[in-house]
Amino acid sequence: MSKAGASPAAVAFTRILFRQNGGDVGIMSGFNGVGPVDVAFVTYPLRANTNYGLVFVNGTPKIINAEDLKLLDQTAMQQSPQFQNTKAQFPNVSLWPGDRDGTTWPNSAQNSEGGVSFTLGYPLLNGCHACARAGFAEFNWKFGPQGKFLGTSFMGMTPPPVQ
Repeated sequence: MSKAGASPAAVAFTRILFRQNGGDVGIMSGFNGVGPVDVAFVTYPLRANTNYGLVFVNGTPKIINAEDLKLLDQTAMQQSPQFQNTKAQFPNVSLWPGDRDGTTWPNSAQNSEGGVSFTLGYPLLNGCHACARAGFAEFNWKFGPQGKFLGTSFMGMTPPPVQ
């Protein structure tokens, strides 16, 4: 990257993301300053299905991958009546990372702790990446006034598309 003219900060970001993602190469392709936590789009050139992602940067920790499903409050989602109804229609329904298009920034708002929160949707698919879409689950990412990550909460779901 350095030989191609990338800044030291860009190289450092890619290296940190590479370590966090277990060897998945990601390059920042967009940045939206929100403060105290900012949002960055990432392009993953070596992936087959989801080539775009979103990360929260400049908070604590420095980079949080919004596509890391382990960080989402999936227990609350799975216990919700909305999810139970969807599961009755789509028995193999599961949550998948969003394929962010690199053009639509997540909604942000000030939260009750004086920090910022972001709302993101995640596809619900019936078993595989190419399987039937069963709607979207929305989660809120909450940060404190100094940018410390406070956790996620399940916000609800959109219904499955009409067939």
